[in-house]
Amino acid sequence: MVQRIVDLSLLIEDNMPAHKLFQRPIYAVHMSHESAKAFNLGVPGDAMTFQTNFIATLDHVGTHVDAFRHVSPTGQAVDEMPLDLFMGKAVCFDLRHIGDLEDITETDMAEAEAKSGVKVDGHIVLLCTGFHQRNYPSIDSVWKNPQLTVGATHWLHNHGSRMHGVEGPSTDRPTDNIFAQHRLCRDLGISHWEWLVNLEALIGKGEVQFFGVPLKFKGGSGSPVRAFALVND
Repeated sequence: MVQRIVDLSLLIEDNMPAHKLFQRPIYAVHMSHESAKAFNLGVPGDAMTFQTNFIATLDHVGTHVDAFRHVSPTGQAVDEMPLDLFMGKAVCFDLRHIGDLEDITETDMAEAEAKSGVKVDGHIVLLCTGFHQRNYPSIDSVWKNPQLTVGATHWLHNHGSRMHGVEGPSTDRPTDNIFAQHRLCRDLGISHWEWLVNLEALIGKGEVQFFGVPLKFKGGSGSPVRAFALVND
């Protein structure tokens, strides 16, 4: 059996779409190989040049994970959360019948679990609605993601899932300001990754190993991650 790496991360680009409440990132060349020639590094005939890039971003842009601190002033910051929360056994649910701005319900979760062939028992659950393929990189993609309902979130918690992942900028519908899913995650002590991509590649693969480890920001409310999965082919 061969293991294959599936990249689930959004490409980080200058001025890329971000959540409706957040500013977009700045990502630009800081110093180019051409400009670095002015330092006269290296030796005659073999100059040492380099490139560096400038990154200015909130910790909730692109493919990222929410720390407990994000929605709770007393929650653990991203550097305080145990690393094993950000990796482990996972399953991807096929929810591609869920349209933009629609609800992901408890019934949807139970039906998707049955189709996946994996009984969720402490798994990371990844939710593929096809949202990314339908909408990105259009800027209005920040206004279209489906919503994970309270019932569906309780379903995850009742099945021992402390972490889940979605496509798009939020687990809550962007057309309201209730944030029911985030507030419930706060109360249940669970969290999620947002703006995952390429989840279609995990559908029908059964149990996989998922990794979405944050940077160690002191007091971080979240962090960009390089999310990927190991799939047995």
